[in-house]
Amino acid sequence: MKLIKKVLTAAVATAMSVGAAQAAITDNEVRIGYLADMSGGYRDLAGPNGLEALRMAVEDFGGTVKGNKITIVSADDRNSPDVASSTVRQWIESDKVDMVAGLVASSVVIAATKIMAGSDTLGLVNGSAASSITNEHCTPNHIHWTYDTYPLANSTAAAIVDGGGKNWFIVTADYAFGHSLENDVRTVVEAKGGKIVGTVRHPLGTNDFSSYILQAQSSGAQVVGFANAGGDTVNSVITAGEFGLAQSGQTVAALLFFLTDVHALGVKTAQGIQLVTGWYWDKDKEAREWSDRFHQRTKSRPSMVHAGIYSSTLHYLKAVETTGSDKASVVRAEMAKNQVNDMFTKDGYIREDGRMVHDMYLAQVKTPAESKNAWDLYKIIRTIPADGAFRPLSESKCSLVKK
Repeated sequence: MKLIKKVLTAAVATAMSVGAAQAAITDNEVRIGYLADMSGGYRDLAGPNGLEALRMAVEDFGGTVKGNKITIVSADDRNSPDVASSTVRQWIESDKVDMVAGLVASSVVIAATKIMAGSDTLGLVNGSAASSITNEHCTPNHIHWTYDTYPLANSTAAAIVDGGGKNWFIVTADYAFGHSLENDVRTVVEAKGGKIVGTVRHPLGTNDFSSYILQAQSSGAQVVGFANAGGDTVNSVITAGEFGLAQSGQTVAALLFFLTDVHALGVKTAQGIQLVTGWYWDKDKEAREWSDRFHQRTKSRPSMVHAGIYSSTLHYLKAVETTGSDKASVVRAEMAKNQVNDMFTKDGYIREDGRMVHDMYLAQVKTPAESKNAWDLYKIIRTIPADGAFRPLSESKCSLVKK
């Protein structure tokens, strides 16, 4: 009997020690890698200011987790999937990075998350838009936080079709994000009885949109939709204005339009454009207070991506603290157990496909008369409730979703 008792005691002790080892923070340090376009067309929507939002989250958390230092490393992905893959592989294998933040261009994100899959590194995707990231490209090692193409298409495109814009021509960025947004728009337009009369695709970082806009103009489409982002969207809208698309009766739809894009264009050029956003710096008191701190550090107002980087990082660090672990599977499970309640959203939650579900907002760019200063750019038309904003799990192709 005593022997059995000793064996059981030893077994329990061993199990506890193994569990403690599995739950421990490796190397007594939490390492975060920030991967984003730091110098190209997507620099403004995430870039250096996204790194600053990440630093704010670490500082606000206290700089340590259970006495373990939090270290940040960063890299410019140059919007290259190859650069992203090699960087993330080095971070995992050599630098023992526990979490990768930023993650902007969708082709970059898909490449990076493939490297992270099966590792002990967790990716928190904030800059990328492709809804496929938590659909056919889902993995247990990443969470998609801020927005994706599904609500962009369902809200913006649906509103325009309902208003009479039935026939569309789409100018699309020729990579994963653009293709995803184009497909989502096509689904919405055709479901509502509309038609895509033509499409044209352009490389990332195109400077001259003249030929694309001429094709859109000559198509006779009621609506010209831009399924692109960042500097490409800005150049598209400017060129559309130069060619007089609106004056000739065509509706211009910027399907992914960031605060930084509107600021670059100015309200005189961008006024009246409707868009969907996951967050706005002036939406409530809590958002304004955080944005004021961000503005003091960067001299810029935060985009929804900057806010998402801060929010997701804080939620991650809380999960590491609660579990005492930096193991990706352990931390992700803990993050999914708890709602997200912060300056970004209230009652947000993480689904099994890795989609963080939260309210989205249909906004309109103010007129020069309505705008009080250079960053007073949006009026919120309506809130899109969380449960209706993102692709329902019943339509999911994600392998993590129980059928």
